[in-house]
Amino acid sequence: MSSNKIPRFPKPYWREIELPSFEALNEDLSVDVAIVGAGITGITAAYLLTQEGLKVAILEAGTVLNGTTGHTTAKLTAQHDIIYDELISHFGEEKARQYYESTSSAIEFVERLVNEKGIDCDFSKEDAYVYATTEQSKKKLGTESEAYQRLGIPGTLKDTIPFNIQVTGALAMHNQAQYHPLKFLRALLDEAVKAGCQVYEHTTAWDIEDAEGPQPVVVTKGGNRVACKHIIMASHFPFYDKPGLYFARMYASRSYAIGIKTDKEFPGGMYISADDPPRSIRYTPIDGEKLIIVGGEKHKTGQGEDTMKHFEALEAFAEEVFGIKEYAYRWSAQDLITLDKVPYIGPITEDRLNVLLATGFKKWGMTTGIFAGHLLRDYVLGRDNPYKDLYSPHRFNADPELKNVITSNLDVAKHLIKGKIEFVPKDADELVAGEGCSVMFNGKRAGGYKDDYGKLFVVDTTCTHLGCECEWNHAEKTWDCPCHGSRYSFKGEVIEGPAKEGLELLSEG
Repeated sequence: MSSNKIPRFPKPYWREIELPSFEALNEDLSVDVAIVGAGITGITAAYLLTQEGLKVAILEAGTVLNGTTGHTTAKLTAQHDIIYDELISHFGEEKARQYYESTSSAIEFVERLVNEKGIDCDFSKEDAYVYATTEQSKKKLGTESEAYQRLGIPGTLKDTIPFNIQVTGALAMHNQAQYHPLKFLRALLDEAVKAGCQVYEHTTAWDIEDAEGPQPVVVTKGGNRVACKHIIMASHFPFYDKPGLYFARMYASRSYAIGIKTDKEFPGGMYISADDPPRSIRYTPIDGEKLIIVGGEKHKTGQGEDTMKHFEALEAFAEEVFGIKEYAYRWSAQDLITLDKVPYIGPITEDRLNVLLATGFKKWGMTTGIFAGHLLRDYVLGRDNPYKDLYSPHRFNADPELKNVITSNLDVAKHLIKGKIEFVPKDADELVAGEGCSVMFNGKRAGGYKDDYGKLFVVDTTCTHLGCECEWNHAEKTWDCPCHGSRYSFKGEVIEGPAKEGLELLSEG
């Protein structure tokens, strides 16, 4: 199915606001803390650290708030799918309770600042629901409800939800929230800048020198040096991964969202399905109306069917449940998922205590990203924090991590081999306008895309991270690596790490 309703180009609703812009770094700096990445974690940490009187600089490879933070569904909730029974099983009750407490603290932080500073960010308290459409998932909701009771989480089992969806049950987590993340974070960034934070866009952090010393140095792609006492890597994927091998301890997953208007009244609340394919529902106010955000679908980056089919599936779901009056927005996001589903927040290794990271938010960065900013602040200031062990990047839980390490890396090996032996039937000059795919170019496998004006771009599709062959993403017009999630524009420019070097542009014209 192909629909003429689908917006031609991806456009996230959240990015429709005016954001500040900053110059690129063109000199050497010396600060207390260098933060790499201007998303939710980097900006939260910068705000908190400048409030403590520290000298902070943010280095952003692109523009502020244009990564995963700008491509979210923006639910402020500690209900991260069905997870608490699993956390109890793998970590024990104490750490499962800590997960709830730490993620709930992010909601409290946002609500407090909204009230204290009068931040207009469409904040509202809402109940969050996980709903089941099968008997098997209904049983899981019952087990999860028991976990809520053991952990003291306010929740209620329901028989129905207020939509035209045949459900077998639902589990509500009360007193959660939603907001416009970029309006909120713009206010935090403004406060940080007023307090002396220096922000540099179009500045790619490339390496770290003296990472084990008291004064590590961030070296940018342009050759500038930022000396500091602490480095915070809030760059989604850690740009400096030599000692931690985080690419082998996480995998990248893509998900999709659309923004629609409907004639039906939205009853409030935030919803996510327990069954596959996942479906997420919430609303946000827009020009006196309600924009319904329908999210879901998921697959490992660079793997699966034509990516446009995921948008088509969400459109079909929205049409059936709500009826679409207007369809103005569509976007997708990339999230990193750790092997035990809990983020890594803390020192990159046990002996590099002043090189810190936050990654692996598993699609729930609105709460874990804000909490990460607080935990990283405490690391920088040498403060105790009861949640350090839970989120420690150095933890290892034999169940489920060992099994997932083996499974994840077998998947990488499969795609590494598949890309090298794949038959490519089409030559680059056979592409039609708007088409992209693997092609033969000068007798070798390459990637070709012909834009709407007939201009052809041919790149070497070998990922510059570890050599897997990238696959074409039709919906986003990108080349995506199926092994570790690196993504590139059709011209070969890096969009997502772990890759730092772009694909070679073989031909343009």
